[in-house]
Amino acid sequence: MILVIIIDVREQTMLSKALGSGWGVLLPGAVIGGLMFADLSIDVWKAMIVSGLLVTSGMIWHKQLRHFVLLPSCVALVSGILVILMSLK
Repeated sequence: MILVIIIDVREQTMLSKALGSGWGVLLPGAVIGGLMFADLSIDVWKAMIVSGLLVTSGMIWHKQLRHFVLLPSCVALVSGILVILMSLK
């Protein structure tokens, strides 16, 4: 609801900025979705979480890569969700 109010106040320019980073969530989600069918162990998923977090922290301080920081952070997030789901079974 707050996003709708912000879009109304700032007109349509805010809408393109809000939806512009959607590929940063969909691309890692698709890659991780494909890796789900590879039957990787929990240790491999945990390593993907750690590497995603380390790459995210490294990309924050790089001037050009800062714009793509959503990619590794979403890999870490989706991998973490999968580890939780795997441990519940």
